[in-house]
Amino acid sequence: MAAQPPPARPRIPGSGLAKGLAVTLRTMTRKSVTEQYPDVQPDLAPRTRGVIGLFEENCTVCMLCARECPDWCIYIDSHKETVPPAAPGGRERSRNVLDRFAIDFSLCMYCGICIEVCPFDALFWSPEFEYAETDIRDLTHERDKLREWMWTVPAPPALDPAAEEPKELAAARKTADKLAAEQAAEPGAGQAAETPAQQAAEPGAGQAAEPAAGQQAARPETEPAPKEGES
Repeated sequence: MAAQPPPARPRIPGSGLAKGLAVTLRTMTRKSVTEQYPDVQPDLAPRTRGVIGLFEENCTVCMLCARECPDWCIYIDSHKETVPPAAPGGRERSRNVLDRFAIDFSLCMYCGICIEVCPFDALFWSPEFEYAETDIRDLTHERDKLREWMWTVPAPPALDPAAEEPKELAAARKTADKLAAEQAAEPGAGQAAETPAQQAAEPGAGQAAEPAAGQQAARPETEPAPKEGES
């Protein structure tokens, strides 16, 4: 035979109201944490996903971000230009030139796939979030606006002291050290080669040599001839 549940305790009238008022009283005694926005800007996290900034100089118009976007909210237009050869006898090259780069933020779901797949670091997250518009059509921002947001991108965090140096920095530092060594070696070699010529071309040395030679040449003429009988 199943055990019967214990009888329910009788409810005191107004107990629920008393509990609600107790929560209200505890909240009233606590300090308010309301942020006075927009008078006071919020302190956002460093990795806040606000808008996407475009660093146009790094964009090669590879179209990878537009193809990988799940919402198809990135619009890119470009044309090809012919680049003359860098050296005589070389062949011409063609390159893509960016004409339009726009993002429709009314469709964007802030997944960050476009930033992750960009192979040349042309797209970055910006914590800027004040871009509301009264018309949904105005949420399609062109590359000029995306470039303005690029300057609000926070600096990347510092590397761990024990972390390995990135290969890009190591290669750049090696190249800079090599150029500095070449520049430091060139003035020394030039000075060593010019030292004999400078010594021969010094005005003081020529002026000192010419009077000495003139005195030696004039000395036999001015000295009196020895008399007969003098030894």
